[in-house]
Amino acid sequence: MLFPTLTFGLFFLVVFPAVWAARSNEWRKLLLLVASWIFYGAWDWRFVPLLIGSALINWGVAALIARSDDADARKALLIGGVAANLLVLGFFKYFDFFAQQAGSLLSLIGIGQGAPLMQVILPVGISFFTFQGISYVVDVHRGRVPAARLLDILLLMSFFPHLVAGPIVRAADLVPQFQQTPKLNRGMVSMGLLLIVWGLFKKAVIASELATQFVDPVFSAPSAHGSLDLILAAYGYAVQIYCDFSAYSDMAIGIAALLGYRFPRNFDRPYRSASLQEFWRRWHISLSRWLRDYLYIEALGGSRGGKFRLYRNLMITMLLGGLWHGAAWTFVIWGGLHGAALVAERVWTTSPRTRDIVLPHWAKVALTFHVVTLGWIFFRAASFGDALAYLDGIFAPATGAVTVTPLTVLLIAFGLAVHALRWDSMTRLAQRLRALPAPAFAGALVVAMLVVDAMRFEGVAPFIYFRF
Repeated sequence: MLFPTLTFGLFFLVVFPAVWAARSNEWRKLLLLVASWIFYGAWDWRFVPLLIGSALINWGVAALIARSDDADARKALLIGGVAANLLVLGFFKYFDFFAQQAGSLLSLIGIGQGAPLMQVILPVGISFFTFQGISYVVDVHRGRVPAARLLDILLLMSFFPHLVAGPIVRAADLVPQFQQTPKLNRGMVSMGLLLIVWGLFKKAVIASELATQFVDPVFSAPSAHGSLDLILAAYGYAVQIYCDFSAYSDMAIGIAALLGYRFPRNFDRPYRSASLQEFWRRWHISLSRWLRDYLYIEALGGSRGGKFRLYRNLMITMLLGGLWHGAAWTFVIWGGLHGAALVAERVWTTSPRTRDIVLPHWAKVALTFHVVTLGWIFFRAASFGDALAYLDGIFAPATGAVTVTPLTVLLIAFGLAVHALRWDSMTRLAQRLRALPAPAFAGALVVAMLVVDAMRFEGVAPFIYFRF
């Protein structure tokens, strides 16, 4: 069930009044939980028990940790809980990938004909709700949050606005909201509706059009296109993935606001970053902070132990972050590129030979953007060979077709302009909408929806991050 579809609109038109008509907060949460399972089951009902089972495991492990005074027992429970989450994720997302790699290795050395594949179906959003469960168990173990009731944890991991593509909202941020009766005010309504319309515009008008009319055809056959197409398609994908993913986050935040809950912001103009470190503070903020807090610092030790460990931990974090995105070598290479760039930045800023060399801010922003765009080529390519062919075509003589149109160039430029808008611009606009009389407010909303609907092209492609 996609957000910008009639099906979801009808679903939400039923859920919204039912939730606000609930006679108590407990009934409200039960209604939201059932609605979330229906939302998730719309893709494949077979995986609803997996979602419920994952929540039960994390609730049970955290409850046992909270009740135990034995440090060794608590640590064993923590390891068991994290391992259970990783086993579920590993089986569904990586079993066939690693079986295929093992089979290829065995065939290479003359042993066997390759391992049989199980063709495991990937549940939608499994990476997001698995990471959510891990963070909850770790936070309870560390004493950052108390163990919560079963209903709250079931809803935490199933809540439909963020279930399939984030943001990764931690228990410390969301469970306390579940424990209080939410209140809906005009400010939340105006901001929520504005974010939903804004997200719909970015997704349906910019991201989908760039994908279907230019980016997808170029990336599917890079050798058939000239260098101009390849260069502009790389820029186009940078715009597409930002508009696509930030659109989902905006709509998720807006939908949650209409239900009375607050989600953290997930993007902050990432392409204006002057370093890769800054980029990861601005891009997919909830995932970046998760990787930093639970993998880089909690599991690997962060920057403790000298420069070698710092560089090693950065590389491991980004390699695993790349693998989190998908079971393919292209994602591992994408993560490795970011890890190497982060290490290079640390070396540059700390080495006596280079630390006093300061580039102009605009040059650092341009360099960072192009490193990120280079990485997106591996992220988007169907295979490592396609990525190499793509890069080769950029620098080869212009022998392929040129299919880029003025509309495509305009959409890329417009997408970058949209990206540059500040969050407080949305806040100010929401405040102006809030001050309007109710009829004018409703009229402005209807006009905005009609304009977006008139501008959007036929159909809505699935969100990019649904497959992660």
